[in-house]
Amino acid sequence: MTTLLPIMLGAAIVLGLVGAAMALRPHTPRPRAERTPSKLGTRLASLPRRTRITLGAAVAAGLLVALVTGWVVAVVVLPVAALVLPYLLSAPPAAAQIRRVEAMEEWTRSLAGVLGAGIGLEQALTATLRSTPEPIKPEVATLVARLRARWDTEEALRAFAEDLDDVTGDLVAANLILAARRRNRSLASALQGVAESVAEDVASRRKIEAGRAKPRGSARLVTLFSLGVLVVLAFTGDYVEPYTTPIGEVVLVFLLLAYAGALFWMRKMAEGKPLPRFLGAHAKAEAR
Repeated sequence: MTTLLPIMLGAAIVLGLVGAAMALRPHTPRPRAERTPSKLGTRLASLPRRTRITLGAAVAAGLLVALVTGWVVAVVVLPVAALVLPYLLSAPPAAAQIRRVEAMEEWTRSLAGVLGAGIGLEQALTATLRSTPEPIKPEVATLVARLRARWDTEEALRAFAEDLDDVTGDLVAANLILAARRRNRSLASALQGVAESVAEDVASRRKIEAGRAKPRGSARLVTLFSLGVLVVLAFTGDYVEPYTTPIGEVVLVFLLLAYAGALFWMRKMAEGKPLPRFLGAHAKAEAR
């Protein structure tokens, strides 16, 4: 014991000196590694504020329903329904497409009027920029900017057709390309005819969209009525008691998925298919 004590004291002194030397050495603090947000957190942060509030309320409602009725699947079904149902029951983007085609018709009439005054094609395109309707104003502004940048007129018009990405835009651009090649004075009357045909196209599209809006309205009413009946039965009746079992919950999820699939099918049928284009690289690829 008498020999072990000096050894332990000597080791402690050596360790103390080594620790003091290491403490006196200059030390640069290492930067803390930043925590990278998870993919789920990034996606949730990218959602609009209204969608995040709706999702949070749906999760809370799902937990409440699961506690009161015993439907554990409500924790998943209600948030998914809050995200999916607005998309399935909303109108497809046909109204925006109709407004774009209507704007093309209005712009074509304006361009025909300017060309009727004897102005050149490039000057007429620049002059119509201020009166261009808003749905196609970015595309027309890009066309005018390309012409001012000394682009070839035909190349600028072909790029204009690509920006519009519509068969009606191809029709307007094709007439302008022919006028740029021939430089004749009959372009104004040709554009008036194009504007009249586009106006007929807009009227037919509006009629079709009005006919498609009726089944969408019926689907909204049926969906709201069904949800209301499910809520009432879940809290007051014994009709939904079999769905509280594991097999019943599986059957319930299958029925809800089938109903959502029917809504998705109806929406796809109401969207329709755009007419094929005849200008641009995409049209050449389809022709091959």
